[in-house]
Amino acid sequence: MSKKVILVDVDGVLLNWEDGFQIWMEHQGFKKVKGHQFIYNAAEQFGLSKAEGRQWVTMFNQSAAIGFLPPLRDAQEIVKLLNKNYGYRFVVCTSLSKDKSAQELRTRNLEKYFGEVFDEFVYLDTGADKDSALYKLAKKYRGCLWVEDKVENAAAGAAVDLEPIVMEHGYNMNADHPYFVAKDWEDIYLKIIKGV
Repeated sequence: MSKKVILVDVDGVLLNWEDGFQIWMEHQGFKKVKGHQFIYNAAEQFGLSKAEGRQWVTMFNQSAAIGFLPPLRDAQEIVKLLNKNYGYRFVVCTSLSKDKSAQELRTRNLEKYFGEVFDEFVYLDTGADKDSALYKLAKKYRGCLWVEDKVENAAAGAAVDLEPIVMEHGYNMNADHPYFVAKDWEDIYLKIIKGV
């Protein structure tokens, strides 16, 4: 095991999925509900049923748009810095799609912005739980950082001896949990390098 490995979710951690999805949905004729920024569930953000929301998220995740999401906040600069100056490598664990084309688009999107910093890509189905995948990853990366925006997935990482960091968003900022909260990647950098 190398402590120089950071496990990462993608959407809401490395890439700005939320804005991309909202723009795409608006192009489909949908409008966000009031207070959408405090709602995690994509269906509820647009006043849709859970089944309808899952259908639209799946379509978006398998569309060409998934290959063009921008980096989240300062992710691009800090991830590259952690890799180049400190030797950190990154392992992706993301609920995206079982569609191989969508996975390839995501890999290319990540490598375009972050470069060759990734050792492994674990792609799960749209909305899939990460418990089983994290259990397998923890056999190699026990004790490593696990950066996630969904508190339930942070807890799943903690349950298998990963060290969770929750990337703060409007929908999780009031969640009650014991994990380190990062407003951006600079907070993660300071935690790693400065011990803040």
